[in-house]
Amino acid sequence: MGFSSLGLHSEFVQTLKDKGYESPTAVQQAAIPVILKGLDVMAGAQTGTGKTAAFALPILQQLWEKNSVEGESGNIRPVQALVLTPTRELAQQVHRSFKTYAKHSSLKSVAVYGGVSLKPQIDALKTGADILVATPGRLLDLMQKRSVNLSALKHLVFDEADRMLDLGFIIDIQRIMKKIPADRQTLLFSATFTDEIFTLSKTLLKKPELIEVDARNTAAERVEQAVYMVDEDRKRELLSYMIGSKNWQQVLVFVRTKEGADILAKEMIKDGIKALAIHGDKSQGARERGLAEFKEGKVRALVATDVAARGLDIQQLQYVVNYELPYIAEDYIHRIGRTGRAGNEGLAVSFMSLGEEYLLEEIEVVLDNRLSQSWYPGFEPDMTREVPSNRKNSRNAQKRRFKDRASGKKTGNHRRSS
Repeated sequence: MGFSSLGLHSEFVQTLKDKGYESPTAVQQAAIPVILKGLDVMAGAQTGTGKTAAFALPILQQLWEKNSVEGESGNIRPVQALVLTPTRELAQQVHRSFKTYAKHSSLKSVAVYGGVSLKPQIDALKTGADILVATPGRLLDLMQKRSVNLSALKHLVFDEADRMLDLGFIIDIQRIMKKIPADRQTLLFSATFTDEIFTLSKTLLKKPELIEVDARNTAAERVEQAVYMVDEDRKRELLSYMIGSKNWQQVLVFVRTKEGADILAKEMIKDGIKALAIHGDKSQGARERGLAEFKEGKVRALVATDVAARGLDIQQLQYVVNYELPYIAEDYIHRIGRTGRAGNEGLAVSFMSLGEEYLLEEIEVVLDNRLSQSWYPGFEPDMTREVPSNRKNSRNAQKRRFKDRASGKKTGNHRRSS
């Protein structure tokens, strides 16, 4: 099956051929014809399955057809499509995709996100934008300054909606929705479907078409998963040993905190492995430079928090390491989805120390699959160690905070900026 069979015009099909895309992915086959009909869609799509094209191409075609009928106007066209993303990196990635797919048309895309100056983004909007890709916090900043008008909006997309709820953007989303026309097409894409996501969908979508191309909340099929039991104070030693002895050249390492990312990167450098940390406290410029160096092979290990790693699209990335298992089980799927992209194979390694078994159990519940555990030779854990008693209590407290955010309850550490 080719892209033309999905109802896309020849201009967009040719653009895809120029990029080397001959056949649509499963989510593209399912979503594109439905979106072209103007229906609301709630789609479950793993990272790396082509979900951006699944909504970008039919939106661009609908806008292109509308402009062709109405004719090109000398007036500045208002924003007609809005894509909300949880992080700056994902906003940049989606924006690049829209620009690529729209190169044979006059449609213009603009991306706005925090961490950089407002003025260039305001100036870009002054000349008009058909498509706006935005993080919720920065969009609200621009709306308050009356620099963006959404009154003519016809298409609204929530990309990685589950992550937006995890980051506590529900209040921002509710404020934005008050300024958006009720007569619109709404698309919600999420790698995981939780109760909170279904609750949100009922308030945003109208009789949506539910699209699930894989079993719900599944990990990427071409990613091999391994779990190693190891003492907490030997995780870094094992990580550096595996990278060096196996000659891994490009490794994405996940930790839970910004401080932990900085500390681990410094310790790995002492082990002779060129490493770099990226997280929310880094400037946008520093994050972009770090990612560029990682893609170019100048940095061997990129240590990242979940927030910073959202939207990273490195098609040839083979190795992901969960140095610390995530507190939110669904984040595991997003993490390992950074590898095994575009049909490639990948390896996801997770370290688990005593007292963290409950984290793995919750991941297995989400996956509906048991993950085999083993000991790495020479790094066998000391099973006589005392397990910290506060670990599970800490996890439960954090889980409650995330659920409160998803349901719209205010919490003491609510974040608005992305």
